[in-house]
Formats: sequence, C-alpha cells, structure tokens
Amino acid sequence: MHFLYPAFLFALISLAIPVIIHLFNFRRYQKVYFSNVQFLKEIQEQQASRRNLKERLILTARLLTLLFLIFAFARPYVPGKNATNVGKQQVVSIFIDNSYSMQALNKEGTLLDEAKRRAKEIVSAYSINDRFQLLTQDFEGKHQRLLSRDEFNDAVDAVKVSPQSRGLQQIINRQQSLLNTQQGSLRSAYVISDFQKNMTDGKAVKADEGIHFNLIQLKASELPNVAVDSVWLLTAVHRPNESEKLVVRLHNYAGEKAERIPLKLLINKEQKALGSFTISPRSVQNDTLSFSGLQSGWQRAEIQLQDNPVTFDNQFYFTFNVQQQLPVLLIYGETPNPFLKAVFDTDPFFEAKQADDGNVDYAALNTYPLIVLSDVKTISTGLAQQLHTYVSKGGTLMFFPSADADLVNNKTFLQSMGAAYPDKLVTENTKVSAINLHNLVFKNIFESYPENPDLPAVKKYYQLGPGSGKGESLMELPGKQPFWTGYNSGRGKVYVSAVALNDDFSNLQRHALLVPVMFRIALLSGHDQPLFYTLGEDESIEVPPIQSSEKQILKLVKGDQSIIPDIRQQEGSTLLYISDQLQQTGNYELKKQDSTLAVLAFNDNRKESDMSYLDAGALKQIFPQAGNVLQPGQGSIKGEVSDLNFGLQLWKLCIILALIFLAAEILLVRFYKPEKQQLSILS
Repeated sequence: MHFLYPAFLFALISLAIPVIIHLFNFRRYQKVYFSNVQFLKEIQEQQASRRNLKERLILTARLLTLLFLIFAFARPYVPGKNATNVGKQQVVSIFIDNSYSMQALNKEGTLLDEAKRRAKEIVSAYSINDRFQLLTQDFEGKHQRLLSRDEFNDAVDAVKVSPQSRGLQQIINRQQSLLNTQQGSLRSAYVISDFQKNMTDGKAVKADEGIHFNLIQLKASELPNVAVDSVWLLTAVHRPNESEKLVVRLHNYAGEKAERIPLKLLINKEQKALGSFTISPRSVQNDTLSFSGLQSGWQRAEIQLQDNPVTFDNQFYFTFNVQQQLPVLLIYGETPNPFLKAVFDTDPFFEAKQADDGNVDYAALNTYPLIVLSDVKTISTGLAQQLHTYVSKGGTLMFFPSADADLVNNKTFLQSMGAAYPDKLVTENTKVSAINLHNLVFKNIFESYPENPDLPAVKKYYQLGPGSGKGESLMELPGKQPFWTGYNSGRGKVYVSAVALNDDFSNLQRHALLVPVMFRIALLSGHDQPLFYTLGEDESIEVPPIQSSEKQILKLVKGDQSIIPDIRQQEGSTLLYISDQLQQTGNYELKKQDSTLAVLAFNDNRKESDMSYLDAGALKQIFPQAGNVLQPGQGSIKGEVSDLNFGLQLWKLCIILALIFLAAEILLVRFYKPEKQQLSILS
C-alpha cells in the first residue's frame, strides 16, 4: 500500500491526545456519606471494572476514528497495472472517433454521444492539475494543445460528425507527436472508437513504450448497408442530346443479401434513370444506367439510394461536361494537310484549328483533347517537350510522319513517350492485311464486318521500331508489321502511323476507314476532370491552366459555403490544394469572379460504410502495446480508469471506517451504562 500524500501521516502524533485525556481524568468527585458502606464497596469495585472496559472501548473507537481520518487525508492506494506516480502531473491524450460510422445507435443513443460521455468520465478520474489533449478525426491545429479539465469538457461538447476517416496508426502517431513534447510528465493516451476493421491494414501498430495506451471500444450492432463505391461513363466525350451509359459500382457490405434496393439518377435535379437491384452478401456488382437528352455545359449529377438504417452514404455525387464542340489541333510542317482538315470539317461537332510547328500556343495545348502532328520533318526541342507533357497529363497525340522525315529526330521524340517510331523507309506495294476489331477504336464502327473488306493499299511505308510502352495495333501489314498502332504513355495515348498522309505512300487519306477511325480516336480522347473526388484523400486537384490574381481569385462554391484553395501553377496545368477545408459532400463550382470554370464533385470515403468491427482479441493482437482494451457497459468507467492508472483507491474506505468508529463512540457514550446494569441486577 502507498500514500498519495504521505506528509499527512505526521498527523498520527495527534493520536496521543485521546490517550492523554484518558490517562489523566480531571473530573471532580462529590463525597456522599452513608451509614453503612459495607455493601457499596462491592458494588463500587464491580462498577470500576465495567467503567474501565467502557473507557477503553471509547478510547479505541476515538483512536481508530482519528487514525482512519488521517489515512483518508493521506490518500492510501494499492498501485494499479500502469504503476504511475500519482503525485506527479499527468498529460493525457484522448481521441474521440467522430467518423460517420459513429452515428450508429446503441442503447445509449449514438456512438458519438457515448464517446463524448466516456471522454468526460476519463477526465474526471484525473487530478484537476492534470492536462488533456482532445483529438478527433479532423486533426485540426487546435487539437495540438493541452487543455484544463473544464476546457476539455467544453471542447468535447463541440465535437461533431466528420467525413474524415483515419487509420489507427495515424491516430497513434498524432497522439505521440504531442505527448513526446511532454517528457517531464507522466503520459497516457486513450482511443475511444467503434474500431471498424478498416481502421487497420492488418499490420501491428507501432507505439512509444513510454506512453500508456488504452483502447475503449464502443459496441454497435452490425447493420446491413449498401453503398455506391464508384461510377464511370462509357464515353470519354459527351455530345448534346446523345445517349449515355453510366456504370454504377454497388457494394453490399453486409453478410446478408440486399434485395430490391431502389436507385435513382438525378442530373441537374432532374430524374434521368431509375432502377432496382439485388446484391449478394459481401459482394460488388456493376450495373448500367442509360440516359439521354443532355444540353451542353456542366452536368451536376447525383445518385440516390434508399437504404436504411445506415444513411450517410446514400448519396453519390459526380459531374461531367457536355461539350458543344470538340476542339482539335492540327500541327503541320511547311503546308497544312488538306485531308485532315477535310475529315473534321464533315462534322460540325469538331472544331479543328491548324497551326504550323513554329507557331504553336503551348499554353493552350491542354484545352485540346486531340492533337494531330503531321508532315513535320524535324520536331523542335520545345515542341517535343510540350507535347510530351501534354500526353503525360492525359492528352491524345496522333502522329503521321513526313514524307522526308528526320528519322533520328522522330525516334528521339517518340521513344521518350514509349511509342513506336519510324525506323526505315520500305518501298513495296502491299496492302493492309488486318484490322484489330477488338480494339476500342473499332467498337460500333461496323454493323457487320465483311469477309473480304476493302483495306488501304500501300506503296511505301516506314517500318516502325518497337516502343517500350504498352501498345495495341489498329491495323497491320502482312507479316504482322504494324501499320497504325496506339501506345499508352503516362495518362494519355500516342497513335503512330507507318505512312504519311500522302498519295505517294498509300490511299489511307482517301479511304473510307479514315473518317470513322479519326472520329473514334477523337471521341475517345477526352481528358476531362475526374467524375468525382474523395474528401480526405484528394488534397490537390489538377485543372487546365488558369490565370489568377489578387483581384481575380479562384473559389470553390456550394450554396452559402465558399472556400479559397491554395493555387500553384505548373507546366501545362494548375493545382488546387484544398487540404481539409472541405467538410461537406456535394457538387462545388470552381469560380473566377462570376464565371464558372468547372464543377467538381466530392464524396465521402467509403471505408466508413463497412459496419464490421474488430473484437478485443484482434485489437490486442494488432496493438500489443495497448495496456488495456476496455469494452464498457452502461456504468461509468471512471472507477476503472482510476484503478488502472492510480491503483485501488482506499480513501473512501478510510472515511467510511472513520464514520463507523465515530458512530461506535457515540453509541458507547450514550447507551453503554454499566452503573444502571449493576443496579438493576441488585434490585
């Protein structure tokens, strides 16, 4: 047994006071004369022995009352598991999980309400001089300071649900970052959460051995839940009034089958599609929704599920742009290629702009989904670098060699993007032997493919050297020689032709296949913004180059909410850093003054949708440094925290014993009358 305030034990000297009082009895006696005292002597002797017993009992009761009262002030305790020096100031970090899953209900209300109550109970178990850190999923700057007990309780009351979702290792690291600055104090940390399985990656959590960690798991029932994980459109470029197909990825996170889940697609607040789906337990399913009738401009889309009782993930937002026209840049050498211009002039949807290789506006390259480079003998270093950047950021480049191409220069340019390159000129009358019908470019071009198709005839061609990237042929010459092939490069694509668009090489420029192939490549070349972003993950957003100034700042606006992101310009694009400024899901307009440059969609992290939890054994295995894994019931955990950190507190027992012995003294003085008992015997 130890004492919190051992200095109070000096008060044990006061135990001598009742002993002295009992040893020196200063009461005055009154003489009473009797005619015959023979019988009284015997009575007096018997009364003296009884009186001595009473006085000794009273003395004992007084001594024990005073002893236990002194012990109570000295605060005796039996050390607990953490064996802390309870007389020293402590610094305590408490994490409250305020993610979406904490909206689940139990007998105490929502898990977040219970977590806040438990945090206050933990704080109440510590001394008023101790200091506390409140940490939540938001990881805000204000959480990196120490609070008094009252300040902590006020901060807990202000905690609200957050879209953020951190891993257990991230939480521990954040707690340690503050506690490690308090080396002179005793340090403890608590994590209050439902501990979903997605909080860990299966690896053991690493923690500082000098900090006592305690995990408090709040229990909620495993609930059925279906959510939309992702969406994508089957077409890259969207034209007004054309039919569109949207693929929706549905995820059933529950262990039971989800039947007839209603799903609704809204675009610009107008219902465009409706469906009902059945999903097997713990499975993922892709379903397709068709819609049409869109006008040009940004489309603000939302998918709504009717799935109870978990509702925080019943909405999924995405945006895309329907273009009135698709711009295409045609870069030529000495003279424009008339065949390319004629191809794109056949459809008013395409807006073709021509520029010679010496007068290209590099800043505007990212505004073109497709760039066609043709008849350029020698590609300048500046143009090569800009086109490489353009492709790496998602653009599509189509390359037709010049009739008198500088092969070394072309090789250097195309090899840098991992694409095939013109290696040597082959003069030979031949014909395209096959087209790759499995390539996405040829999808929906032919209603029925003829047995003996009329394919382009070739007089001479450049033999293409192998590219280092992943390639897929569009057309082949005999012997599987590549005639027209495409390569992935960065986030974009490069298509390389073995012939110049010249009558001396082939009839490709006059062939019926040229127009549909060029259109398909153009329509597949859209590099719009992603359909959606995820809060807490996508901290930076890349958009086409935007010039801004102090008077023309960029804002993300949704209703009354408006934030100003940090802006960084880089080659060919602008980066927007939103950090943790966005806290609400939905569709946000990127504005420059009064003009809308883009519409961006933000959704929650779907990790919170999986309502399955770790048990105490799994937590102990993942986090072996955790001293205790508590799963509290309905009662307060203040006593458990006190016992774990300070040991078994005995001061209350001492108070109770002191009161008992004080009551015993009162009873002895008032009711124990040995004189009356003796007289009643004599009578």
